[in-house]
Amino acid sequence: MIDARRLRILRAVADHRTVTAAAAALYLSPSAVSQQLAALESETGHRLLERNGRGVRLTAAGEILLTHANAVLAQLERADAELAAYASGAAGQLTVASFATGIAQVLAPAIAQLALTSPGIRVRVCDAEGDESLPMVLDGQADLAVAVEYRGAPREDDQRLARVPLYAEPFDAVLPVGHRRAASARVRIDELADEAWIGPYPGNPCHDVMVLACEYAGFKPRLEHSSDDFRAVVALAAAGAGVALVPRSALRGTDLSGVVVCQVDDVRATRRVFAAVRRGAEEHPLIRPVLDALRSAAARGGLDDADAGQRD
Repeated sequence: MIDARRLRILRAVADHRTVTAAAAALYLSPSAVSQQLAALESETGHRLLERNGRGVRLTAAGEILLTHANAVLAQLERADAELAAYASGAAGQLTVASFATGIAQVLAPAIAQLALTSPGIRVRVCDAEGDESLPMVLDGQADLAVAVEYRGAPREDDQRLARVPLYAEPFDAVLPVGHRRAASARVRIDELADEAWIGPYPGNPCHDVMVLACEYAGFKPRLEHSSDDFRAVVALAAAGAGVALVPRSALRGTDLSGVVVCQVDDVRATRRVFAAVRRGAEEHPLIRPVLDALRSAAARGGLDDADAGQRD
């Protein structure tokens, strides 16, 4: 009989590529993880891992078992959800990981709605970028993530996660007031190909949006200044240090006196925001009301338009 707890450990090792990183994510010691993996190999009668440089990777047998592990763990999440529903368990605490703007745009309004509609649900919020929040859900450190598409993100058909689309948000071009295109209401990204650029650090999903939009326009942006704080990005643009692409919501409440904000004629300059939970947990009585409240908050805010990047 295969122990489901060991399947979780196998999946964590597959996700993190090292025993040490998987152990840290699961709050276990590396030796405990190694012991559980050795026991799993004994249970299955197959070698499941092999060395890969400084890390490890799954063998062919390990990949086969991982496919079944994803299905088994999703089914266990469904069982937990049904048992919780049977026990009328719509009361308790869950942890939601979200990037800062997502907290302001949909998560905080959703929490306000839940206080009226599901007062027994307590939401604990963790500020985490999209590339951090999804691993937190997979590792069990969070129950739900509000995340953004980024390079290397789990695909929509990933068997470990279930997604709920929330909204698509356009990026605007932020130019110094003296810029040659400052009088334009709209700009094309290729018109900014020769500029110095200001943007988030690599790894931030907004960095990926900027780079991909520029690549589709036929050039690689010359990123001279980096900050994950869009207030700093706007301040640098106002100082004439370069141009930037900034999510529209991040400009709200920001001092724009030294810049001009132009709409971008490129639908690719858009970030798509979604909620994600471990597959099988979508109907858990603590999770379903939160997902519904997030979608409702996006709709009330006029954010649930999939063509947001094309709006005037």
